[in-house]
Amino acid sequence: MIACQWLKALGATVIGTAGSEEKCALAKAHGADHCINYRKENFVERVKELTGGKGVPVVYDSVGKDTFTGSLDCLQPRGLMVSFGNSSGAVPRSRWRALAKRLALPHAPTLVTHTSKREDLVATAKDLFDVVLSGKVKIEVNHRYALKDAAQAQRDLEARKTTGSTILIP
Repeated sequence: MIACQWLKALGATVIGTAGSEEKCALAKAHGADHCINYRKENFVERVKELTGGKGVPVVYDSVGKDTFTGSLDCLQPRGLMVSFGNSSGAVPRSRWRALAKRLALPHAPTLVTHTSKREDLVATAKDLFDVVLSGKVKIEVNHRYALKDAAQAQRDLEARKTTGSTILIP
């Protein structure tokens, strides 16, 4: 939901994917121009249709194993593939090798990679807080768990039962 809002604020056309109609509605409510339920529709074909066969310059994939290959197929030549989550499981190494054949630019970021220097951490935090304070991005805490229920929170995250931010309360 943060990505949809932030990308929209930057002027991007946002094509979201989700595993349910409810999550598609959330994506649209948070700035997605289009949302494709990948459990009901071939999202690669739909992306190609929406882009006139061109594909997209960037894919941000938080699902992982179940959508990785399809996400690659949505890219324009020399597109950027950002894999930042594995809610359906880790992406096998063999699929990462497929990037070279597609001339795609792989990117599997970690927060530590981008914020290992203090000045990078401060700049990144400033970017986030600036866009939140401007009102262009709203952070929604939709799930709260007592710290003693951390294991249940993890199970719910893994089962994709959550949306928005999830917090643990001591």
